[in-house]
Amino acid sequence: MVIPLLDAIAIQGETLTVDALLTQRKFADYVVEREADYHFTVKNNQPTLRQDIALFFENRPEPDFIEHTPPDHGRIETRKIWTTTALNGYLGFPHVGQAFMIERESIEKKTGEHSHEVVYGVTSCKPEKANAEKVLKTNREHWSIENSCHYAIDWNYNEDRCRIRTGHGPENITRLRRFVVGLVKSKGAVCAAQKIRELVQNTRLVFDYLKMTKNSCAAGCS
Repeated sequence: MVIPLLDAIAIQGETLTVDALLTQRKFADYVVEREADYHFTVKNNQPTLRQDIALFFENRPEPDFIEHTPPDHGRIETRKIWTTTALNGYLGFPHVGQAFMIERESIEKKTGEHSHEVVYGVTSCKPEKANAEKVLKTNREHWSIENSCHYAIDWNYNEDRCRIRTGHGPENITRLRRFVVGLVKSKGAVCAAQKIRELVQNTRLVFDYLKMTKNSCAAGCS
């Protein structure tokens, strides 16, 4: 389904990041044929690919790059990345420029709780176009968008506990929720959650905010 959607979008020169579901050979071919690059996470839906990358990095040297992020949200986070071109001709995946492994460690400052995660991936970007720091940055930016969207939806609509299960209901309701969050953000709201709460409490504000009537108040559109 994603290829027809991208047909209408200019992606030349861009780097596309996607969930592991779309780590597919056909999609990799499509992206490169459109003169773009891909950045794919590799999970168990591509078990052989994942095993090959994991095996290569078992006896890994020092990381190619380490990033320490400030404890802005009460966490101390460290990200390490290893990259290689040695597997490019071996993996049997189209247009591989590098394979990579990212290790994330997080410590909650208040509780001392420690989490550790390892992810693998492939990208069509060669090292001269994207060094280890750039590959890590691309990976982090993908998940910052993903987490921001999921957090906003679940915080405002409690989506994870939604009881809609039958027919096209789940798909339709999640599209409506994402449409609302996107619409609110497009209007320049600093905090989408706060603005949605304001609109829920006063239906008149919705008309003003969306400028749906001739008498819409400009002050209500901020």
